[in-house]
Amino acid sequence: MFRRTFWFTAGAAAGVWATTKVNRKLKQLTPESLAAQAANKALDAGHRLKDFALDVRDGMVQREAELGEALGLEHDPDAELPAQRRVVAIENRAPRGSKHRITSHQTYENGSYTYNRNEDH
Repeated sequence: MFRRTFWFTAGAAAGVWATTKVNRKLKQLTPESLAAQAANKALDAGHRLKDFALDVRDGMVQREAELGEALGLEHDPDAELPAQRRVVAIENRAPRGSKHRITSHQTYENGSYTYNRNEDH
């Protein structure tokens, strides 16, 4: 009699365990659950990508500091910048000895060179 009671109880426990497992698996496969799992994985991947980008940025800053130190390019942010130089474009300069500026449609005195870019060559 005890033997039958043991096997009956063991069978009932196995049935309850299997039913619970199947119901959990079915709940995991519903569309809502699958969408939530996908969203969680996407957020997880985003966090890992952000951490990777921050690690790369830290590595870049460290490497730039190493290179600057090796090349002697110490940068003092409080130091004054050099005075700005004025650059005059070549085409706006007058030739030596001339008293006027050359515009885009004028030629040199000998007529051999013109600045007119619309002219057919």
